[in-house]
Amino acid sequence: MLDKLKAGLQSLSLDPEQQPCDQFLAYIALLDKWNKAYNLTAIKDPEQMLSRHILDSLSVISFIKGSHCIDIGTGPGLPGMILALALPDTNWVLLDSNQKKVRFLRHVKAELGIANVEIVQSRVESFRSEDEFDTIICRAFAPLNRMLEWSQHLINVHNQLLAMKGKQANDEIDELGQHDFLIKLHRLEHAAESSMANLIQIRRAE
Repeated sequence: MLDKLKAGLQSLSLDPEQQPCDQFLAYIALLDKWNKAYNLTAIKDPEQMLSRHILDSLSVISFIKGSHCIDIGTGPGLPGMILALALPDTNWVLLDSNQKKVRFLRHVKAELGIANVEIVQSRVESFRSEDEFDTIICRAFAPLNRMLEWSQHLINVHNQLLAMKGKQANDEIDELGQHDFLIKLHRLEHAAESSMANLIQIRRAE
């Protein structure tokens, strides 16, 4: 699996020698083990986890701005845990309301010795922070209109929200109607055979 990981990283223009490959594989092993008991993800095969979780998460790495980031509705840590491993100089809050997934994330953090993540169990609409985030990200979290409604208190004119979406991205943008956000749609080019093929970049208009 290491060879497939390295090839996938190269396809994303990432140097395997500069990435924590051992930690990526350790994450997959932990996810596979916990998934058998707690059903954390619909993906059951570790090699599919590599392409559809690890590489999929890393496909947005060039869009991450700033050092203080939050992944809302992170689930088993996707994409936030993977991006935190790949970007050790950034600090991450991983937010999810599901107790089983939060327990898994805390276990991963302890097992892999990850210092730059904070795990928080909360719904995004209830979460408050004294600090502003440079990048807010989510993957397959909720329809765009609901996501903006729930997370609008985190978005300001200085930061960005990144929403990883599938083929329905344009439809979700059209359904927003009137709003005060600046929206760009990016096509993600990556090796993973994944439904998360689009990235919606959102900023609040000044």
